[in-house]
Amino acid sequence: MRSSRRSTLARLATVAVTVTVAATGTACTAAQSDSRPRPAAVTSARLSTALPADPVRMVLPATGAESRWAQGLEVFVQQVQRAAEVSCARTRGFTLPATVPATFIRFSELPDLDFIARHGTSQSATVPQPSTSPAPTRTGTTAEVQACLTQGKAAATSLRDRYSEVQGQWFGTIATLRRDPATLRALRTLPGCFSRYGIEADSEQAYFALADKRMQEADVSELPAQEHELGQAYATCMRPVEAVREPARAKLRTGFLAKPEHADAVRALRTTLVPALRSAEKRYGVRLVFPAP
Repeated sequence: MRSSRRSTLARLATVAVTVTVAATGTACTAAQSDSRPRPAAVTSARLSTALPADPVRMVLPATGAESRWAQGLEVFVQQVQRAAEVSCARTRGFTLPATVPATFIRFSELPDLDFIARHGTSQSATVPQPSTSPAPTRTGTTAEVQACLTQGKAAATSLRDRYSEVQGQWFGTIATLRRDPATLRALRTLPGCFSRYGIEADSEQAYFALADKRMQEADVSELPAQEHELGQAYATCMRPVEAVREPARAKLRTGFLAKPEHADAVRALRTTLVPALRSAEKRYGVRLVFPAP
């Protein structure tokens, strides 16, 4: 899920229908082939500006729901970078080449099952674009463009350096659960559960390969129903896995935060990260927002 699946998202964006479902039971055994979920139109994913009480949860998420803060943080830094680039170019009287807008990208290590059950595996909230005045018409020289791209990278780095190292260490820590015996036992329930939804996949990775193939091959009119059914199947079948992994991640985080080598980074997250983000909001005209179901 960390990959953007941009082609699928682009096709979904052409459909003026958003689909979701009511939550199903948490046990995969409760799903029966004659009671598969049916598409139901509901509101699209929302945006939230609410920050966690502890900024650590935004950088070191332990649940799928907490990962929404990490997604929003990454998008914010990307948008700050672009805003700094555009401001530089405007000051120098030229326009920059177009870029692909930032999107919320989920983390494969932290599946957000409630969100996926509502919106599928590819859909998320739409990232708001900063308002800008008309850009100059002149195309910048290679040197001019590079100078502004360097400014943008510096703006992003000034924020990302506050958390990226400790966040990388954290994601390396939770990746160890891939080899955890209890996790491996829970993952072995997936093939049988997927099959009850008509999905022949022997692993989570095989499921996503099949889901991508279906979404690419589906007619545009079928995309909402496909997104709905695939998302519901994944969310239902992964709940037993997350029932094992979420408590394990919480325990890992407690230990991670208690390690002396992380003390300075954790203290900085709690005291300086949010003020730095708020300052960047004002300077670059970018909002810090997060996807919400």
